[in-house]
Amino acid sequence: MMVSRFNIRVYGLLLHAGCVLLSEETIGGRQITKFPGGGLVPGEGTLEGLRREIHEELGMEAMDLRHFYTTDFFQPSAFRPEDQIVSIYYTFRLDEPGAIVDGAPAPGPMVEFGQKLRWLPLHEARITDVDLPIDRVVLQLILDGSRQGRLH
Repeated sequence: MMVSRFNIRVYGLLLHAGCVLLSEETIGGRQITKFPGGGLVPGEGTLEGLRREIHEELGMEAMDLRHFYTTDFFQPSAFRPEDQIVSIYYTFRLDEPGAIVDGAPAPGPMVEFGQKLRWLPLHEARITDVDLPIDRVVLQLILDGSRQGRLH
């Protein structure tokens, strides 16, 4: 099948205590480890969409959103062959990031069944700790930035 549409995704990068937050979800019948976030809905901007996604998944207000990365290569969807994925990543802050319990079910009001959150220590991280191709590029950028003292 030929690619015929764009699928715009927004993801949040929460760094806390030397770790980055990941989400473990079932998508298309597969267990996927990825960054928190998801797809935009029509009429929604990227910042508004990410704030909504963070509230749905974490039940908290995302603050200080700052652009980190936008996909700069062609990436077909692994789940919808007609879609080209464009992902936009933002760093963000929470009032109480320590309230997110490692390995616990996602506490938000609109989470998928079985969705769990976990903290990945950056000093142990490998790009294979996330499953989606664009997430792997972003995790490498995070690791490069943390090694150079640019991310906290």
